[in-house]
Amino acid sequence: MHAIDNLPADALSRAVVEIEKHVSSAGWDQPAQLFALVPTEELLAAEPQLAAELGADDAAQPLTPVAQGELPGGVDDSNLADVLGQIEWPEGVSGCALALERILLPPSVESGLSDAESDAELARMAGSDPRRHEVRMVAAVLRDGDRFGAVRLRSHDEDSAVLTGADLVPTLCEVLSLTFEPSTGATPADGDRADGLHSDGPIDGTSAGHVRGVRQSTDEEK
Repeated sequence: MHAIDNLPADALSRAVVEIEKHVSSAGWDQPAQLFALVPTEELLAAEPQLAAELGADDAAQPLTPVAQGELPGGVDDSNLADVLGQIEWPEGVSGCALALERILLPPSVESGLSDAESDAELARMAGSDPRRHEVRMVAAVLRDGDRFGAVRLRSHDEDSAVLTGADLVPTLCEVLSLTFEPSTGATPADGDRADGLHSDGPIDGTSAGHVRGVRQSTDEEK
């Protein structure tokens, strides 16, 4: 039983904006970060002591992002779907979000990168091209299929310049929705499966449970 039906229409977009600002506050050149989206009302009902830690503003948000840290196995474009497909969220999670950085190039430039002999050379060629755009994308989905995204360009690194929309990052949202697909019964190799609401440690180098409204999960929540 999920509380999605009781969420306001803008719950997901508000969570995406919150996550994007939180990640951006730490600057660029960060690893991909995964977040569980938990109904704040249910979270506070289960853990009332969090009300004081969240504060009035965060407690009023319909969804609380819970930081999961870096994804297991990395998130290269070639294996992103496989990595996300190994994640299964517990029942209390109503949605999830992924923040990652990418270099975007015009199609005419991308075709010329096929001559690269290694991933390292490909990264060097893309990173040195003057026509590149470095972006941070935040994609989020709910169990019921709702989607929302945000994109920040490094060349226009201002909150007012962040693009948002339900159809802004459709491919990334589609891949992220794999985390809510029913299990096929296949068992990944030992240590490969990433259960929801878990992280090995704070992603921002602090021990704070909440950082700018984004809550860090603990082992007790596994």
